[in-house]
Amino acid sequence: MTADLLSLLPSSALAADTLPDIPAGRLVPAALIGIAVLVVLIVRFRLHPFLSLTLGSLTVGAIAGVPMADVLDSYTKGFGSTAAGVGTLIALGAMFGKLLADSGGADEIVDTIIGRSSTRSLPWAMAAVGAIIGLPMFFEIGLVLLMPVIFLVARRSQQSVVRVGIPALAGLSAMHGLVPPHPGPLVAIDALKANLGVTLGFGILVAIPTIAIAGPWFARFAARWVDVPAPDLFEARESETGPRPSFGVTMLTVLTPVVLMMGKALADILAGKGTVARTVLDFLGTPLIALLIAVILAMFTLGRGAGMGTKEIGASLESSLGPIAGIILIVAAGGGFKQTLVDTGIGQLVATWIAGSGLSVLLLAWLVAVLIRLATGSATVATVTASGILAPLAAGMPTTQVSLMVLAIGAGSVFFSHVNDAGFWLVKEYFGLKVGQTIKTWSLMETILSVTGLVFVLLLNLVV
Repeated sequence: MTADLLSLLPSSALAADTLPDIPAGRLVPAALIGIAVLVVLIVRFRLHPFLSLTLGSLTVGAIAGVPMADVLDSYTKGFGSTAAGVGTLIALGAMFGKLLADSGGADEIVDTIIGRSSTRSLPWAMAAVGAIIGLPMFFEIGLVLLMPVIFLVARRSQQSVVRVGIPALAGLSAMHGLVPPHPGPLVAIDALKANLGVTLGFGILVAIPTIAIAGPWFARFAARWVDVPAPDLFEARESETGPRPSFGVTMLTVLTPVVLMMGKALADILAGKGTVARTVLDFLGTPLIALLIAVILAMFTLGRGAGMGTKEIGASLESSLGPIAGIILIVAAGGGFKQTLVDTGIGQLVATWIAGSGLSVLLLAWLVAVLIRLATGSATVATVTASGILAPLAAGMPTTQVSLMVLAIGAGSVFFSHVNDAGFWLVKEYFGLKVGQTIKTWSLMETILSVTGLVFVLLLNLVV
């Protein structure tokens, strides 16, 4: 698992000697001005985020003094890798989500959730759903799987999409940063040589109250600041009259990619390299394959199960792609902007500055991850880089302390998602928010999640 993740990362996130020799006096202003240009273009001049992200990338490179050919190479590399990775997952997730909506399967899940939840407990139920779905997969995958459910729950319960969506996003994000076998924590566990079982137990202890505070509790206030209805992105067919797939069949279909990716994570931990079980599970649990299998399965369990014919299933799949074309372009451009920042060496610079500060090890771990996250926009890059920098400090530390360091890094890696993070643009575009609204909801939720996670890590450190 770790080797696979490292292979996806830019080399500049892994080795200091591959970074360009740019003075800090130019590098930091370049990053700050580039982000400022991006925000001004979108907020003040209403320029499309795709163009703004592209111009922001060029601004960063120009001010940093990087040759324009290298800037374009970084941007196109980040754009292409994000489109190939996240973009294909968004497309498959949209197909799956449209089938889930058109078949009535999403309605079945929503009716079950609403039927068993009061208005007050509904956000808590959504937080639990987000945590379960998000445990073995990257945030972007969990988000596209949850979108139909979030939108329908919001419409059916007549609540703001923020009120029910933020708790689900909190569950997703907490799993991303804190709980193995999610890939992020596994990277840090491997780099710091932490104990998996201890880290898993501590991660759950920290994640539960963290999700409660950053999810359902914060959503009460966020929904007052930003009250928007659910978009009609996954609206079901108006002509739907056929039978619905049962709740059990629907959940089995929804959880199929979750189970496949969980199987891959566990196989990477427990099965030996080269074994048949590991080879098979590694293939089936690859996000692209897992979602592809889920879409094909949904064509039968959801489409055929709801009485849809071949033509109707094909029309449903085809109609799912148009609305998300713009989202894919924006997210891919966000990947290009992030790669430009990463390749200039800003992440490595801020990490080096703070590594010798003499702070508490756990606070230091969190701060290093926070600064790299703010600079590069990538939780995975923040986790890998911070873990590599702090690995020497973990040597000889007690088992419990090393596990808490993993969690501190994980909490820091999700701090304040902003314009250089693909997740920021996913949430903005899916929820139909403005940049300012996204910052007041999603970005603030991520910050609360990060700080609360650190607080509980420090409290846990007092008793273990």
